[in-house]
Amino acid sequence: QVQLGESGGGLVQAGGSRRLSCAASGRSLSSYSMGWFRQAPGKEREFVAAISWSGSTSLYADSVKGRFTISKDNAENTVYLQMNSLKPEDTAAYSCAASTRWGFIETMQKTQTYFSWGQGTQVTVSS
Repeated sequence: QVQLGESGGGLVQAGGSRRLSCAASGRSLSSYSMGWFRQAPGKEREFVAAISWSGSTSLYADSVKGRFTISKDNAENTVYLQMNSLKPEDTAAYSCAASTRWGFIETMQKTQTYFSWGQGTQVTVSS
């Protein structure tokens, strides 16, 4: 089993940047594709980005495309989410998740594709 822990959340002004980290323990992340999801109060959890086992391919939700970048350092067993040009609507609890699958975004955007989740880290963007 792989355990995931997020960090890097906090308060940031609109237009600013933040980098989230997702550190894994128990298993090597080189065996898994990874996803980032977010959940705002009163809303359902939504897909943000995903990256393949090797880190060579990534997928993004339309709402963050061009602003967010997902990356994976298998040597450090860590996945990152670089968030730029943040907007108040990006405010949410961000969670990382691990999957043994990789495919089109229609598959990777579903929560049931992932088997292990972190606790989440809160990002608040002020206007």
